[in-house]
Amino acid sequence: MHLYNAWLPPVVAEETRREEESFAAVVRSVKDLWRRDDPDSVYSTLKWISVINIFVKAKSEVSPADVRQLVEFGLDLFHSSQNKLHVQVRWGSVLVKLLMKHGKKLGLTVEWRPFYDCLTRTHFKRNTGPEGWRLRQRHFETVTSLVRSCRKFFPAGAAAEIWLEFRALMENPWHNSAFEGSGFVQLFLPVNFENQNYFTSCWIKECLDLWETLPNCQFWDIQWTSFLARCIKSCKAIDWEQFLPALFSRYLNMFEVPVSSGSGSYPFALEVPRNMKFLFSSKSGTPAKAIAKSIVYLLKPSSSAQEYFERLANLLEQYYHPSNGGRWTYSMERFLRYLVINFQKRLQHEQLDPDKNKQADIFLGKTERALFVKVLLKLIDRGQYSKNESLAETVAVATSVLSYVEPSLVLPFVASRFQLALETLTATHQLKSAVTSVAFAGRAIFLASTSAPQADDHDSSNALVDLIIISLSNALLGMDANDPPKTLATMQLIGSIFSNLAVVGDNDDGSSFLQSINFSEWLDEFFCRLFSLLQHLEQTSITNEVPQASISSGTFLVEDSPYYFCMLEILLGKLSKPLFDQSLRKISKFVNSNILPGATTEVGLLCCACVLSNPEEAAVHLIKPILMTILSSFEGTPISGFGGGRRFDASVSTKATLSPALETALEYHLKVLAIAISYGGPELLQFRDKLKEAIGSAFEAPSWKVNGAGNHVLRSLLGSLILYYPIDQFKSFSSEPGSSLMEEWLCSKINENKMNEKASLFPTWHVPTQNELYFASELLVLHFQSALDVLLSICQTEMHTEAGDEKEHLKVTLLRIYSSLQGVMSCLPDMRPSYKNKGTKDTDFSYSVIAGAVGSCIGSAEMRERAAQQIHVACKYLLKERSDDSILLILIIRVMDALGNFGSLEYEEWSSHIQAWKLESAALIEPPCNFIISSHAKGKRRPRWALVDKAYMHNTWRSSQSSYHRFRTDSSISPPEHLVLLMEDLLDLSLHNYETVRSLAGRSLSKMLKRWPSLISKCVLTMSSNLQDPKAPEHVVLGSCAVLATQTILRHMSMDAVSFSAFIIGLLASSHHESLKVQKAITELFVKYNIHFSGISRSFFKSSGTNSEGPEFTELISQISSLGFDNTSLHWRYNLMANRVLLLVTLSSRSDSHLSSKILGQTAAHFLRNLKSQLPQSRILAISALNTLLQGAPHKISSQEQQQSEYLKENNNPSTEGILNEILMEDGFFSETLNSLSHVHIIADETSVTRGNQGESSFQSLADKAITFFYFDFLASWPRTPSWISFYGGDTFYSNFARIFKRLIQECGSPVLKALQNTLDDFSSAKERSKQCVAAEVMAGILHSDVGALSEAWDEWMMNQLKKIMVASSVETIPDWAACIRYAVTGKGKYGTRIPLLRQRILDCLIVPLPQTMATNIVSKRYAFLSVALAEISPPRMPIAEVHYHHQLLEELLDNMSHSSAQVREAIGVTLSVLCSNLRLSAASVHSSPEKVEEEGVLMVGLLQKKDWAKLLTEGVSELAMNILSRNHSDSMEITGELTYENVSINKEVKEDIRRMETMFHFLISSSRSGRSSYLLDIIVRLLHPVISLQETSNKDLSTLAKTAFELLKWRALPRPFMESAVSVILSSVNDPNWRIRSACLAYLRVFMYRHTFTLSGAEKQEIWKCIEKLLVDNQVEVREHAAGVLAGLMKGGDEDLSRAFRDRSCTEAKLMLKKRKQRNSRSDQSIASIHGAVLALTASVLSVPYDMPSWLPDHVTLLAQFIGEPSPIKSTVTKAVAEFRRTHADTWNIHKDAFTEEQLEVLADTSSSSSYFA
Repeated sequence: MHLYNAWLPPVVAEETRREEESFAAVVRSVKDLWRRDDPDSVYSTLKWISVINIFVKAKSEVSPADVRQLVEFGLDLFHSSQNKLHVQVRWGSVLVKLLMKHGKKLGLTVEWRPFYDCLTRTHFKRNTGPEGWRLRQRHFETVTSLVRSCRKFFPAGAAAEIWLEFRALMENPWHNSAFEGSGFVQLFLPVNFENQNYFTSCWIKECLDLWETLPNCQFWDIQWTSFLARCIKSCKAIDWEQFLPALFSRYLNMFEVPVSSGSGSYPFALEVPRNMKFLFSSKSGTPAKAIAKSIVYLLKPSSSAQEYFERLANLLEQYYHPSNGGRWTYSMERFLRYLVINFQKRLQHEQLDPDKNKQADIFLGKTERALFVKVLLKLIDRGQYSKNESLAETVAVATSVLSYVEPSLVLPFVASRFQLALETLTATHQLKSAVTSVAFAGRAIFLASTSAPQADDHDSSNALVDLIIISLSNALLGMDANDPPKTLATMQLIGSIFSNLAVVGDNDDGSSFLQSINFSEWLDEFFCRLFSLLQHLEQTSITNEVPQASISSGTFLVEDSPYYFCMLEILLGKLSKPLFDQSLRKISKFVNSNILPGATTEVGLLCCACVLSNPEEAAVHLIKPILMTILSSFEGTPISGFGGGRRFDASVSTKATLSPALETALEYHLKVLAIAISYGGPELLQFRDKLKEAIGSAFEAPSWKVNGAGNHVLRSLLGSLILYYPIDQFKSFSSEPGSSLMEEWLCSKINENKMNEKASLFPTWHVPTQNELYFASELLVLHFQSALDVLLSICQTEMHTEAGDEKEHLKVTLLRIYSSLQGVMSCLPDMRPSYKNKGTKDTDFSYSVIAGAVGSCIGSAEMRERAAQQIHVACKYLLKERSDDSILLILIIRVMDALGNFGSLEYEEWSSHIQAWKLESAALIEPPCNFIISSHAKGKRRPRWALVDKAYMHNTWRSSQSSYHRFRTDSSISPPEHLVLLMEDLLDLSLHNYETVRSLAGRSLSKMLKRWPSLISKCVLTMSSNLQDPKAPEHVVLGSCAVLATQTILRHMSMDAVSFSAFIIGLLASSHHESLKVQKAITELFVKYNIHFSGISRSFFKSSGTNSEGPEFTELISQISSLGFDNTSLHWRYNLMANRVLLLVTLSSRSDSHLSSKILGQTAAHFLRNLKSQLPQSRILAISALNTLLQGAPHKISSQEQQQSEYLKENNNPSTEGILNEILMEDGFFSETLNSLSHVHIIADETSVTRGNQGESSFQSLADKAITFFYFDFLASWPRTPSWISFYGGDTFYSNFARIFKRLIQECGSPVLKALQNTLDDFSSAKERSKQCVAAEVMAGILHSDVGALSEAWDEWMMNQLKKIMVASSVETIPDWAACIRYAVTGKGKYGTRIPLLRQRILDCLIVPLPQTMATNIVSKRYAFLSVALAEISPPRMPIAEVHYHHQLLEELLDNMSHSSAQVREAIGVTLSVLCSNLRLSAASVHSSPEKVEEEGVLMVGLLQKKDWAKLLTEGVSELAMNILSRNHSDSMEITGELTYENVSINKEVKEDIRRMETMFHFLISSSRSGRSSYLLDIIVRLLHPVISLQETSNKDLSTLAKTAFELLKWRALPRPFMESAVSVILSSVNDPNWRIRSACLAYLRVFMYRHTFTLSGAEKQEIWKCIEKLLVDNQVEVREHAAGVLAGLMKGGDEDLSRAFRDRSCTEAKLMLKKRKQRNSRSDQSIASIHGAVLALTASVLSVPYDMPSWLPDHVTLLAQFIGEPSPIKSTVTKAVAEFRRTHADTWNIHKDAFTEEQLEVLADTSSSSSYFA
């Protein structure tokens, strides 16, 4: 049994034993409900799902056999309910919960393919159903999390099948199917025990190669990292050593951080289609989580992973520093967080593993743990004072967890940081972080100080004790009303320290800690500070007319966090008797001598904590004096007579009031009393009469504030008398007598035997005695029953002459009823339900689903029923007489809520009980793995009081649920008639004309409907008729919309046909409401209905003769269709809604075959006509609709491979074709349609800057958008390949328009083609761009339709049409026609592998060269068309003809590289990048799959190897660059030269060179941006030198291109063979005579070394270092300084050996130099460059450690400072460096200066003091 259940109140705990059989009964009932032959019977199982959920949440003991049965049944039902998304969502989510909780005990086997089919059917098909996108989103989330839960049950061999299935999708990395494939692999591939032998080193290598194919795509990276992280964790057999360099290199480069002065994010990341991002979203959006997991599980005793991890941390640590934050801080924070979480999980698993000794070689030992913690401490040290809240919090939690693993490292760190924070005066925010760290590590400090008895550790344990004492004494200074964060942190610290102590103040145990602090003095000081804090508080909230549900509306102490009350409870609970008495005297004196209205709640909680700790004493010193004060204040005050204390006499009505001061004092004292007595229990009986009198007087007082305070006291008193609550929560129970200083903490996951051993720890509950129950009953009679009678008499007899009196009387009476109900909660039994057939009969209502009671039962069900009856009467009266009085109405709604919604008060209390959440603070959690005392538990350990608190909240939650579902599952029970009355009243109130009243009543009503679903239909009918009613006022309609929009009702519509029709007709007939508010509400309701739409009840379509609802369906359809046309005078929004409903109904009826085809045909025809509608929104909706409705099968050519076409869903009824043809052949249909469609295209003017992705959205408001915007628009299935260039089809080409025409042609065949010909001709030559857009869409649809008549049409007119378009001169339509070509050649089928009929002909048409005389924009248009067409071709499947085609085109492109026009050059560069990468990938796939190399394959290989085009392409690029540079140089020399013939020809030559170079740069930029660079790396490396050298030339265009390419290259990490060539290129450029090239080369080197730090060999690194060092003495000063900066950067995260050697060299050299200077005192023999070089070398060393103080640094800085006397560039270098050193070490200078000697400090002081003006 779970600890929380064992610790429930004894009565309830006993009951929980019955839950096992109760669960078995539930499983049986569910299984009986579902019959395979009746697919709709699944809906009847849904009502049981919340019941099953409750068993999971209640942590009940259930038998694994039952769970297994239920899970198997659930999975079966899940797979059988295809197309019932709502059912799948509900069952899926409950299965996930069951598997998470009980998965380890179930020996299931689950197949993977049904899940995959379910996903593809619902989310990856182009024709999706009508369900709302919100439902689909939840469906996808549910199915994916279900797959994740079931992965561990996939059978052996599943991994191989899954890889086979999805590997094929990734053969073409530039197609969207690759993203889909990676997503599915990540989701499905199991690494469970059965499948582990599938994963081998070769397989991992294949994965890494695949991963490499797409660079810089975050989506792709996240999928692969997450999957490999799972492999690393589970597959112990693989030797990961060989992959470490590659893996860590990827990990480092996935963090997008700024290196040197670069940008912090990839300049052009590869875009992933929206739906992929949405479907396979990663929660964190950064790969940090998976990287952290991989690193933690790569660590092994003999592995080098630890060393790699250290290097990674060295490189990343600088980004944790507060001065270095940015958008990367989030991923840094996630990284640290998951490193700690995974480390903790791994340690826990290893420590509890029974085979511990067998697997010692892979388990982490002491040394590995220490090394890991050491590295993390670096990151923690940097991030501790981060300005980013979440990073600072993560750091504190990490410190806490790690201090239990490696206390000897972490605790001294915490102590020194705390000390430092106390000493710094400048940064006060540091103290809060430091205090939080001490609080979080409090327990570890205690354990370490007590469990270190060895002599050598004595100092350290003393230091820890000192730390606690210092922090406790400083905590007193931290309480400051003006600094909330610090105050809360110190309170958390005090709570944390006292939670660890068993008892405070019995100094007989001789513990060093308790003796060294005088608690008596400390407490005096503590309370002094606390009281002064309370006196200075200011209340924030304003007072409300209606008393709040909760008492507390306090200051930051109560509102922001629970630490204040928590600290007081713990502190007062742990004090010994003498110390408690001392504290109580102080508190009593303070409370009784001050009135602090600003801190009411705070003072109340202070008293409450005393009462909790020692009720007997506190009753005497606190409760009694407050009570006496209240009673004496009431003496002699006027009374209203409304409080029920005596008979009310209307004749004696006086308008007396209380003075403001008295009113405030009374309100304050009553509220303090209310909070103080919350847990008083039996101690309150002695003040019985006084309490009754105080409450009576409060209700009698003529002040609403005092009445409200009386309400709190009554409620609190009732609760403390009859509820169950733990009473000795904070007393310490130490089970081992020896360790009396420390309290033992417990884990909630302990087994039965252990639990019985710890029986002494069970909480003691307050169980009401007879006397308490008797007192509570008296109070109920006084303030509940008699108040109800008064209420009735006010409403039935006119007893008041004045309206004001009557209002006051009603207010007070309702308030008394409300507070009584809130006090007793569900202890007052629920109303009894009635039986449909047998009337009300007394059955046994004690049956409940789970056990739970909030307190002892009091009163009877009749009391509740009678109250409901009387409140109903009162409500009718109020609505009639006082409908404008919102306070009364709000009160009565609250009373109804408390009466009708049984258990909801407990539920609210449970959900708002912040104390339950505070327990998660790291200060109160001891992680499962505790190496300080070597005890390891199954879960987190918490102090006993925290677990008791959790058990208390668990009981509250149980009591809210125990009877909630009792009647939902039994259909023979109907709701109690009294409840129905309340429901009707709430219905009326939810239509009230005050917004507040409406919303409150609506909330209460929806709770009621949720519990009693049988009431919903009535509700829907009433509300729908309100919408239809032309006379309904605005507020009624607003109220109706609000109620109809609740989830419960929307869900009900899909089950109940009558409600559905009523709702739809009501909605569509509501256009007569004029008000804007109403229209907005109706639109929002409709949108919400759409978003959550989950289908329509089957009974709606069953139209057998006997059924009266048969005609209703067809009638409804025709009724809606008639609304959907323009000619009616309806507002366009209603026209739109009608169309949308028509579509929903049609799509839902699909499955009903005898209705389907006819209706589908009619609806399709309806929407086809609507294409030429006058209303833009209706047109867009018609497009969406036709895309879904047109199947497009009949006329499609079916060759062998197209037999399996997805479109052949059903043989479409020929009647559809007939209907459609009739419409299409109407005269002028197409020109009208195209014309109206062209208006949908909004073409932004060239002048307007924000082109944005507006498209069709710019004239739609959000609500209209939501109606037309459908889920499958969201799943845009085109373009299927990434777009990266402007002319790749703009955002004005709408593929869904193209798709409609494609489908129409497929439905109706050649007549349509003929009809379209002329219209298309007119439109494609039109002047307006929008008309050309439509023409492009239609043309694309035709070309891609693949119908039989297409070839003829192509020869007849289409080819000429295409040629005409190619030579048309308009420039702005290029993107649209390019998109048209792209659409036309797109591969068929889901993965784009089948070739469309006309692709080859279109390509042949494009390759015909244009005549020489053509304008350049037409030439570039042709290349644009070619590049988009080639991008759509799938290279791994290219037939031989396409390979030939590529080679033919390649020759033409290579000849034209120096074209005179810039735009043509750009187009050629882009086309080349696509074409070359296609060839490379095609060749690679031919080599990789030998079965392709047959006869044709041999040809193919021959062709591919025919010419080495790569050589041709990059031939002589370096010479070109040199040429350009030298000419550039000479140009600037001889600007005034004579124009000789020779000069001109040289100029011409240079121009040619520059142009060719530009084309090459375009090629490089395009291949980097398109993600195709992986196959062109050899070419890219050859272009490295030109890119570096041409950054600065006189030709601006060329330099801009070079700079762009340079930025992209900086982000590219190169794999092995290419990296070597890159290194040699760089090393040769470093020695270039041109200093700008040397400088550019240094800039590249800095980033290159960072990106390749894990893959470069030692020798290569050394060579690069040498080169950079040479540049320190370069003759150009800029290069020298740049080199020093690069070296400083390399030393930050580079190789320690290289850095050390360099530091030593530079130090020796500088010393030598100084020595020489002093000897000769001459400056002749050494050049300035060599001295500057030596100084810069020192500077680099000093600046490489900006925030630390290694042992070598003082010498280096001082040595550097001695060069201050040198001449200019040197002197300024020294001054800057020393100033920078001082700036970065300023925060910690107090400590760091101890590292320097006196002389050294003097030398430094000389440097930084400014020299005198007169010197």
